[in-house]
Amino acid sequence: MRAADLAPYADRVLAEATLPELPNHSRGKVRDNYDLPDGRRILISSDRISAFDRILAAIPFKGQVLTQTARYWFEATRDLCPNHVLDYPDPNVVVARRLDILPVEIVVRGYLAGTTATSILTQYRAGLREMYGHRLPDGMRPNERLPEAILTPTTKAGEGGHDTPLTPDAILAQGLLTQEQWETVSRAALALFARGQELAARRGLILADTKYEFGTDADGRIVLADEIHTPDSSRYWFAASYPERFAAGTAPESFDKDFIRNWVVARCDPYRDAIPAIPPEMVLETASVYIRAFETITGETFILPDLSLAPLERIRRNLRAYL
Repeated sequence: MRAADLAPYADRVLAEATLPELPNHSRGKVRDNYDLPDGRRILISSDRISAFDRILAAIPFKGQVLTQTARYWFEATRDLCPNHVLDYPDPNVVVARRLDILPVEIVVRGYLAGTTATSILTQYRAGLREMYGHRLPDGMRPNERLPEAILTPTTKAGEGGHDTPLTPDAILAQGLLTQEQWETVSRAALALFARGQELAARRGLILADTKYEFGTDADGRIVLADEIHTPDSSRYWFAASYPERFAAGTAPESFDKDFIRNWVVARCDPYRDAIPAIPPEMVLETASVYIRAFETITGETFILPDLSLAPLERIRRNLRAYL
């Protein structure tokens, strides 16, 4: 879908998802969450786009793309790991089991890539070879495939905070996870990533890296939470053009949120400077990228929402049973 076709929806963005009628509101970088008294949690994916530990802009349809892409993957991986999903009452909304979220993000990487401070490419370029409990060989090139997929866990920072790298030893020494929990999430993350790479390859894509969040339910069972293999949590490249671009030393063709991250990085130091205003045409182009990502990843057609309803009013209507 072309950016020009999305112009009528330019003001139909869900920058905030505050519903005073719902109890126990908490706001994350992208999602607004509500904890119900019966142990369920309502997660509303806004259209906020987050990178460099800050909010960059609000992109039409982004929340819907994330929710529906994650839905595809939750259903495709439920045999590998239990997940938190109970219902989808709205394109932007998940009703889930409330979990105690583990304080570690599990990032799995299959390639030497990334732009953030915690990425292995950024650290590799700075001269590091020992990172996250792994040793990478000298002489690797940007975006080169790793000998095997590796786990690169980080702390889980809140809004405005900074994720920091962790090693398995540090996770255990700091008491962030028990040995059994670490082994469980490690096995699950690697299995999920392998399934993701397999299904992405069928769609002509390379799943280069991704992050997972896990929690524990009332019985202490490890459960996959948040989202899975979305354009926000994952880096996808087009497989057909990867060999030629890698040989030429150019960036792989992608449609993940590096699209807007690269625009920001070219204009400022996003960790120190004010973020320049994202132009409207860039916002719509990014919306088009997200829709293309959903359709390519899932093989499904993206359904545009009703233009006559503001997103928050539509969500309020669809959540009437929970209000």
